[in-house]
Amino acid sequence: MTRTFIALEMNEHLQGHLAGVIRQVAPLLPSVRWVDAYGIHLTLAFLGELDDAQLAEAMAASQETARVAHAFTYRLARLGIFGSPRQPRVIWMGLEEPTGALIALHRSLNLALEQRGFTVDKRPFSPHFTLARVKAPLNAIELQHLQRLLNSEQQHLHPLESYPASRLIVVKSELSRAGAHYTVLQEYALSGI
Repeated sequence: MTRTFIALEMNEHLQGHLAGVIRQVAPLLPSVRWVDAYGIHLTLAFLGELDDAQLAEAMAASQETARVAHAFTYRLARLGIFGSPRQPRVIWMGLEEPTGALIALHRSLNLALEQRGFTVDKRPFSPHFTLARVKAPLNAIELQHLQRLLNSEQQHLHPLESYPASRLIVVKSELSRAGAHYTVLQEYALSGI
């Protein structure tokens, strides 16, 4: 069985920028568990544990989707959280992609997966990069720092430059005490036929 997800390929420049964001924010929130920036990715579909036949179907769905999807660019938007402001579960960096290509890619991938018997997440798609997971409640000072960050303009955290999205990747995820380790099993160029 292979723990699998499908994501957009990340470039090292963006991962380096997100590592810098984590370095800036982490001292303000010392109890938070920050992710390894070089493992950050934009998940389009988390499929869980797959056997070999299911993995082959996931790859076929990814290839089919990439064949009709167009490459696009996006920009970082702002920090956000999942969970309540008093008890956040995840701290993330959002992104903007004004043409709708990312939403169309997500929709197309979900359709291809459903046609192959996969159950897909029906919640609204919220594109983001997970920066940290909050396992324990934040103390009062950390909550104040987080609220200031969320309410600030944040220009220093997200530059105006655009990042390319040109490949869909099928990824194996292995969990350990040191964190998740990711291996790209297959990648497909977005060709937009």
